Amino acid sequence: MALRLGLPLGHSFHGYVAKTTPIRFSKVSAQNSMWPSVESPKLIMEVKEKLERDHPSLHVGKNGRDDDKMILWFLKDRKFSVDEAVKKLMIAIKWHEEFGVSELSEESIRGIAETGKAYVHDFLDVDDRPVLIVEASKHLPAMHDPVEDEKLCVFLIEKALSKLPDGKEQILGIFDLRDFGSENADIRFLKFLIDVSYYYYPKRLGEVLFVDAPFVFQPIWQLVKPLLKSYASLVRFCSKDTVRQEYFTEATVPVRFKD
Repeated sequence: MALRLGLPLGHSFHGYVAKTTPIRFSKVSAQNSMWPSVESPKLIMEVKEKLERDHPSLHVGKNGRDDDKMILWFLKDRKFSVDEAVKKLMIAIKWHEEFGVSELSEESIRGIAETGKAYVHDFLDVDDRPVLIVEASKHLPAMHDPVEDEKLCVFLIEKALSKLPDGKEQILGIFDLRDFGSENADIRFLKFLIDVSYYYYPKRLGEVLFVDAPFVFQPIWQLVKPLLKSYASLVRFCSKDTVRQEYFTEATVPVRFKD
């Protein structure tokens, strides 16, 4: 069914949004002076002991109930509440095992990765954040296996996190929406991405850029925005030029965003 949206075909949605909807935009830092660095080892131990006592069946190792880095991150996410961190960790650890995150590899996602729909950029942005780029026009839910899409998504998040420099904790997500059409719309996958970002990799996305969004993207954004809740403040609608000028140097800008 054709969408009658009242603007010429190809009109940029990011310009329309700027005029009609105030876009809250913030580069949220994972660092917070109120977080108790001195108490962290003690709180990590409390979480580990509680998980071992109350949820002994949860796996151990990377992304497991004894993973200090993961525990510390969830403590930060839950403002250092041990009980709240344990609740969220229990869900995340179980999901990591059931999803098979540790089994994902370049080879296991090669087929879907060759579509070029998403990848981790070779360089960091100007804030030293790893960059995950999505070319939305190459996402074809009618043709691609949704399970493979999910595996690619998680693999790339893990890959981006593995590129974090010392002292950095968040990544930049760039959704290139040029040439986006109704055939690329996939609410199911977007809901999966939101769940992944909130429950399993909380606050790892420091900022999300929606680049040159066409007006046809408006109804999708109106559906997704309420689901994002406070995470909507991480979204910035912008142009290709903004990406090139504000987020990268001439030497590090992705090829798609060069002049």
